[in-house]
Amino acid sequence: MKIKKGDTVKVLSGNDKAKTGEVLEVIPKTQKIVVKGINVRKKHVKARKQGEEGGIIPVECAIHSSKVNLVCSKCGKATRVGYQIEKDKKVRICKKCGAEIK
Repeated sequence: MKIKKGDTVKVLSGNDKAKTGEVLEVIPKTQKIVVKGINVRKKHVKARKQGEEGGIIPVECAIHSSKVNLVCSKCGKATRVGYQIEKDKKVRICKKCGAEIK
């Protein structure tokens, strides 16, 4: 996958279109990612221990990685990710400005 944990991404489609957020979790097996503040659902939780409260809590759910674009740290635009070989290392680059993505 071209998107990694800690990257800033912009949502391209769905209810949260045009919002940006940080990637919290990457699930390569299903090609999905969890983004902070994106695709928030309500989860009903039951109190398990005495003194603990149950209730309805907001939870970020996974979205498909094809619905997001990486935001370049240099140019600040949503861009596709390319790869380049530099000194026996494969690095990610921005397709718009050519800068290395860290």
